[in-house]
Amino acid sequence: MSTHPKQVELESKMRKLCDDLDRYLEDTFGDAYPLHPNRPERGKAASVAYDGLFSTGTQFTLGYGSDHGRGYILSVEIRTLSWVQKDKKRAIEEAAMEYIRKILPLYFPDRAIELKHDGNVYKLVGDFSLGASSNS
Repeated sequence: MSTHPKQVELESKMRKLCDDLDRYLEDTFGDAYPLHPNRPERGKAASVAYDGLFSTGTQFTLGYGSDHGRGYILSVEIRTLSWVQKDKKRAIEEAAMEYIRKILPLYFPDRAIELKHDGNVYKLVGDFSLGASSNS
């Protein structure tokens, strides 16, 4: 079973959105903590998701038990062995979510997609449709 080309395009845009967020976080907070010893310095890996202090990404969820239903959980991880104080982690998280809300319309100008706080995660919810089937 192959992946629909529009699904590939959607997930590619999601990756670019997360890479943009990763660069923003590195620029803003990248020197706040020492890197995990197994983590390459910023710019040393093939993808921004695999180097530097931050790792960002999305994961689709059907949203069972969620207030907002299906969508893409947005993950922001700080890759350090140092203890990160709750208020510092919250400040990074809030800056990340504010930045995502700002750039979301640039990546998905023709879709109604919003960032929502859903329990203990942040999730992109809205129009993830792939359009009408060509078989109809």
